[in-house]
Amino acid sequence: MKKEYTSKEFTSQLKAGAYAWPGGYPLYFITKDGAALSFDAAKENRQLITESIDNDCNDGWQVVCCDVNWEDGELNCDHSGEKIESAYAE
Repeated sequence: MKKEYTSKEFTSQLKAGAYAWPGGYPLYFITKDGAALSFDAAKENRQLITESIDNDCNDGWQVVCCDVNWEDGELNCDHSGEKIESAYAE
């Protein structure tokens, strides 16, 4: 059974920063409904996200993981429209 992503993990990842270590690969968040969130959008909406995770809400803010954007040069944040950097597409 897959372990649920917790608000503590989300907060820790925000504090760790927008790049994976080691390697410096660009990271972004994925919500339960499949939306991509940039680190800036996640920081701005931190309270909404942690409440959504803690209460298992289907409100579009529940982050389920953080991942590297390896090759999607067209990936944009679904909240802000900001381009999410990729590791290899540029």
